[in-house]
Amino acid sequence: MYDAVGYVGVAAAVALETIVAPIPSEVILPMAGWKVSQSAADASVLEPLTSLPWNLPLAVTLATAGSVIGALVGYGIGAWGGRPLLDRYGRYVGIGGEDLDRADRWFDRWGSWAVFLGRMVPLVRTFVSYPAGISRMPMGRFLLFSTLGSLPWNAALIYVGFVVGENYPQIEAAIKPFEYLVYVVVAVLVILLVARWWLSKRAARRAAG
Repeated sequence: MYDAVGYVGVAAAVALETIVAPIPSEVILPMAGWKVSQSAADASVLEPLTSLPWNLPLAVTLATAGSVIGALVGYGIGAWGGRPLLDRYGRYVGIGGEDLDRADRWFDRWGSWAVFLGRMVPLVRTFVSYPAGISRMPMGRFLLFSTLGSLPWNAALIYVGFVVGENYPQIEAAIKPFEYLVYVVVAVLVILLVARWWLSKRAARRAAG
């Protein structure tokens, strides 16, 4: 697909990954980075639509655009059909009731931050758009947090593919440090949010007393 339609293929693959659970971004994004590394090593390897060498910033930009498009589709499904539609047909695209329950709890607890953080957490990134749509989260805020959350994840995985190149057995090992870093960042942000909530609640109790 990348050889046939280039950056459009990257955007389409990532959009599908944001909607359909079984498609792993850990595979499709490093492959885009590999195309960039091929162009860097061989000037005859060109992106088919522009007829120019594959470009890392453009690959990241189109991948992020695909993430946002996929997120909008998930949001639209949630807003239009609600939970009953997802419970009935979600299994056909790998979305189970437990996945939706987890996404609902995540979103109910963290709101806008759930969209931002969820874009950087495997599996959660696929499901978090649905509860956002069901709750009719403001569209501007949804787009902003989806973009800000998708960009670092896409950039990290594409860069891994660029560095690793065709040595696919090394990709998983190369991805792990990024995953751990993401988990640490998410954990710190969650702790800060919980601390902020606890302090505000404590302040409210003192004011009431």
